[in-house]
This record gives sequence, C-alpha cells and structure tokens, in this order.
Amino acid sequence: MQYISTRGQVPPVDFSTAVAHGLAPDGGLYLPETLPDLKPKLADWADLSYPQLCDAFFSLFATDLDRAELSAMIERSYQNFDHAEIAPVRKLSDSLYVLELFHGPTLAFKDFALQLLGNFYEAQIARTGKPISVLGATSGDTGAAAIHGLLGKKGVRTFILYPDGRISPLQERQMTCTGADNVFPLAIKGSFDDAQAAMKTVFEDREFADEIGLSAVNSINLARILAQCVYYLYSFYRLPAALREQTTFVVPTGNFGNVLAGWLLQRMGVPIKGFRVATNQNDILHRLFQTGTYALGDVAPSVAPSMDIQVASNFERFIYYAEGCDPDKVRAIMQTFKSSGQYTFENFDPGTFSSSRTDDAGIASIISEVYRKYSYVVDPHTACGFTDLPEGPNLILATAHPAKFPDTIAEALSVDSTHPSLEALKAKEVVKHFVEPTPEAIKAFMREHKQA
Repeated sequence: MQYISTRGQVPPVDFSTAVAHGLAPDGGLYLPETLPDLKPKLADWADLSYPQLCDAFFSLFATDLDRAELSAMIERSYQNFDHAEIAPVRKLSDSLYVLELFHGPTLAFKDFALQLLGNFYEAQIARTGKPISVLGATSGDTGAAAIHGLLGKKGVRTFILYPDGRISPLQERQMTCTGADNVFPLAIKGSFDDAQAAMKTVFEDREFADEIGLSAVNSINLARILAQCVYYLYSFYRLPAALREQTTFVVPTGNFGNVLAGWLLQRMGVPIKGFRVATNQNDILHRLFQTGTYALGDVAPSVAPSMDIQVASNFERFIYYAEGCDPDKVRAIMQTFKSSGQYTFENFDPGTFSSSRTDDAGIASIISEVYRKYSYVVDPHTACGFTDLPEGPNLILATAHPAKFPDTIAEALSVDSTHPSLEALKAKEVVKHFVEPTPEAIKAFMREHKQA
C-alpha cells in the first residue's frame, strides 16, 4: 500500500514514511493511493475483539511493517483502557445508542489513535536509531492523549501548542502535570486555529523538519484517522443486526478528523447509512453542509472547548474525494481559502452528511435533559450530538468523560462527576511554557530543547 499527497506534488511513500512525516512535503495530507474494499471481509471480522479487529484492519494499510511486530504494537496499545470492550456501545433506547470512547488513559477518544501512534513512533526510532521531536496543537484532548501516548518512549521529545485559558483546567493539568522532562506544553495567546496555523507552517519547513526529526500527532497524521476507523467498524458490529445499515452515526466534531474516519470507512464498503456532523457554536462545518460555503468566522470560546475551531485541518482530505481525487483542484481550493477565508463549492452535494449546531445554553439544557430521561451523564461535546437527531436509529459518539468538565456538569446537574485519575492531578505542579504563536518562536523553542 502506497500513500499520496492530496496536493499531488510529491512521490508516493510507504506507510512508515507517511506516519513519520505527518504532513506531506508539499503541504498536503497523505491518503492511501487506493482504498481497500472491505465488503468481502465484513462477515469474517464480525466476532473479533477490538485489538484483533484493529490488527486485521491495519494489516491492509501498514504493509511495510513486519506482521508480528504490528500485532504486538496493537496489542500493547489497548492494554491501558479501563473497559473490557475498549469501546463499549451503551443502549439508551431502542433507537438511540452511545459509543463510549472515553475509557482510555486520558478519558477521550483521542487515546484510540495516540496510544497506537506512540508505539509506531517507538518502533520507528528503534529501526532508524534517530530521535524525533513530536509537534502538535490541541484544543483540549489531543495534547493530553499525545503526551500520554508518548510517555516513556525513548528518543522522543513532545511539544504541544494550546490556547492558554481556552481549554478546561483538567485538560490543561493532564498536559502540564506529567513530571516528565521531555514533555513541553506550550501555551499561546490566541485560539487553537492560531496554534494550528503556526504548526502547519513549521511542518512546511522541510530543512527544519529534517534537522529536528519532526513528526506530527495531530489528525493531519494519517495513522490517527486510520486508527479511528476501527471504532466505527467495531461499533457497527455491536448494533443489533437489523439496525446496522439503518443507523446514522452522530459525531461531535471540530477538526473533522473524527467524522472523516467514519466516512472513509463508508467509502471502503461498510454500509453505514450516514453521518451527522454535530458542532458547537463555532459552526463552520454546520454552515458548510447547510449552504455549500466554507467560510471562516471568529472563534467564540465555549463550554465545549475541544470544538472551538474554525479551520478544520482534515477538511482537505474530504475536498480531495469530493473533487474527484484531483490534486490540482485541491491546491486551487486551498489557495482560495487561504487568501480569502472562504470557498463556495459548485453544485455542492453533502452526500450522506447532515449537520447540527448547539450553543452553550443548548448544551446545558441537553446535559440536564439526557440525565433526566436516561439517567446518563454526557460531557458538553457529546451533548451537541443530541441536537435535532435524524429520524431512525442513531449512534452518538461520546468523545470525552464528563469528569473532564466538572464545572459545566455541576451547573447543569446536581451530580458529582469525578474520576480518580483526574482528582490525582489536582495536587501536582503545573509546568508550562509560554511562546508566541509564530513559526519562528516555535522553532527557536524546539531547537533550544531538542534531544541531545
């Protein structure tokens, strides 16, 4: 299996190279040269455990890795989840289900990919003998999951940009209270979009990337997306057989990576009915699917901070397929968006996508209503998924544990939502570094703190 850039200006690479680079050298995002057809495999995979299913799936993509080594990495990646099923499906009613993706080490869906990516990086360092510097940007959960996926990995230095004061205090503590001397949480003044834009510019400097051994943990890294495909397939099998092909997957999303994973799986032949993109008040994706125009707006801080995003970095992968896999069109569209802040698609067809928007008041109301109706506590991001549900069965992806957002939960409910791992952080020292959200400042910091 080879991997190509959405912008089409670099040669295809193997899986390990795509993972190591993260961002393609031409500024595009990697995708498989061809997507496999999973239809002939669906019956055989139905009864596999989560690690077994992940192993079977990745064997189609990581074809340059030793098969036994790949299986061992996957097995290790899911040992620190606190539920036997890894990604359990919770039934709320005969037509409403929740996929719980918060049973990993940092209590967020990002753990599914980043525990695995950490093991991929460890194997890469063992093969090449070269240390790496991992750079990421987070609106809340990615940073903590990346850090914890890389803790204890020899030869790794981890640098995570995040908007100071715009993530929850416990999300920040998960990044800044590790006590590890090779972890650098970098607080910036500004929004997640500012951090992400600076990060992508750093990756485009290939001379610096080679100098520092730069690698990516954001969902620009294709391994993140492929790892997230697995829980869609796993949950598809755990729905009642009669409902599987009738069920809409409802996905709280800001950066488009989570829902893109499910959509790619659908393109591989898995008969998922459709996807509901659930946004908070930062609704660039909702506006796109309603109007066909992808247009920047101001980022408004919300009680669902991981979705406080306007520029969805994974949207470029969607554009590639929506425009007939034409890299020339992708480059033109991305240039138009970069220069004008918007792009209107001709004859836009949302396909199996629909969308919804929920503001802060709506989130609080939903948290209260879901608890009253189902005795179930949802975090503020998952709450967005309950807005204007489509007809028929729905499966809502629960993206984070409610204990990560205690203030929001306490305002909506008279319920104490805590988790032991989060409570333990409150007594630890916060260590963070302040940098300007510019490529020059970030590169200077990384050079100063790179691996000896």
